Amino acid sequence: MNMKKSFTEEYNSKLTSADEAVKIINSGDQLFYGEFTMFPEALDEALAKRTEEVWDVHVRGICYTKVPKIVLADPAQEHFVLEDWHCGVVSRKLAEKHLSAYLPITYHQGPRIVKKYERVNAALIMVSPMDENGYFNTGPTNSTTSAYVDKAMKVIVEVNNKVPICLGGNGESLHISQVDYVVEGNNPPLLQLPASVPSECDYTIADYIMEEIHDGACIQLGIGGLPNVIGAKIAASDLRDIGFHSEMLVDSCVDMSEAGIMTGARKSIDKNKMVYTFAMGTDRLYEFLHNNPKCASYPVNYVNDPRMIALNNNVIAINNAVEIDLFSQVCSETAGIKQISGTGGQLDFILGAFNSHGGKGMICLGSTYKDKDGVVHSRIKPTLTPGAVVTVPRSIVQYIVTEYGIVQMKAKSIWDRADALIHIAHPDFRDDLVKAANEMNIWTRSNRIVE
Repeated sequence: MNMKKSFTEEYNSKLTSADEAVKIINSGDQLFYGEFTMFPEALDEALAKRTEEVWDVHVRGICYTKVPKIVLADPAQEHFVLEDWHCGVVSRKLAEKHLSAYLPITYHQGPRIVKKYERVNAALIMVSPMDENGYFNTGPTNSTTSAYVDKAMKVIVEVNNKVPICLGGNGESLHISQVDYVVEGNNPPLLQLPASVPSECDYTIADYIMEEIHDGACIQLGIGGLPNVIGAKIAASDLRDIGFHSEMLVDSCVDMSEAGIMTGARKSIDKNKMVYTFAMGTDRLYEFLHNNPKCASYPVNYVNDPRMIALNNNVIAINNAVEIDLFSQVCSETAGIKQISGTGGQLDFILGAFNSHGGKGMICLGSTYKDKDGVVHSRIKPTLTPGAVVTVPRSIVQYIVTEYGIVQMKAKSIWDRADALIHIAHPDFRDDLVKAANEMNIWTRSNRIVE
């Protein structure tokens, strides 16, 4: 039999409506709802119609980008319980109403956690149309999807013809033989994530970081105004053969690639490839990714494994923080007890960059912030806000950067760490930090503090 014909026949035999597909879901089931931009809209809408028919169905995903209809249909959470591996904007707002729970994770361990501890009754995922070889592509999301597909008892795919074909790597596709039901959805456009507007502080911090980036460096960037500034500065620089190995691929990567600067020619692994585990941005990014052999999508247990990160030389990892204390503990995911983000890959990349030959793991933050009443506070504090979660332990932290400078923490005593941090705090708060350090019995050599 002609193989291509047999793939089409198998596809047609599994093709059904969203309403029919979700009938396999029973009370007590645990579901996977996909990642980031690949939210299964038609399947979610169909499942919401079954609210009164099922109870205690746990739904997990990574960084929901749309409010699930199942939540709107069941605000009492008697029928569906929503959980998120990364507390993005949608989940953060839902959590404030007690409608979503965060699942703490060290990102590179995600697939292994799924395989060791998850019971997955069904994976509901959005994919590209099937190709002539019988494969669907998972588009710009690859971090744990393949692990969930492998573990799931049933796999339902929702086809969207707007999904770009993102090459790998591995884990970026699944075959029709792995699928139980095919649903042709409404082809919604992928989430558009416009670039954040950088602050004046972002530009100053970016200047410090640019001094640390040299020809052949391999960079990791995240989301926000600062990464956008750094990407723009690299694209406009005379740097050569910059590499890319990062959990997230964003629009600024397109600028660096098209400028001929991000070639990856000096990388030790995945040479000439831009390696990532998920991508979010605008259509410009998705069009850049489509069938582009320069980009390689991998599961997160490859991309974020500190051992893999460290195989490239001169890794420059750039991450943001919420606050840091004088013991050099970094909080990047909570405001006190309020979860505002997830651990993500920050710890992974700080570890990996340190073990990279010539590598530098950088934690960046503006020295101050304003509260809702307009009162200015220091982000460098004597101790973390009560209830704040430590994202990067003091024993792991390497570089800290504010608009007042960059300091390195390794091989420094608690005295010297406090002293260095006070040097890069906002001048208006330095005296109070010195006083607090003395009260906590951290000798800061306060006579050396910059006036």
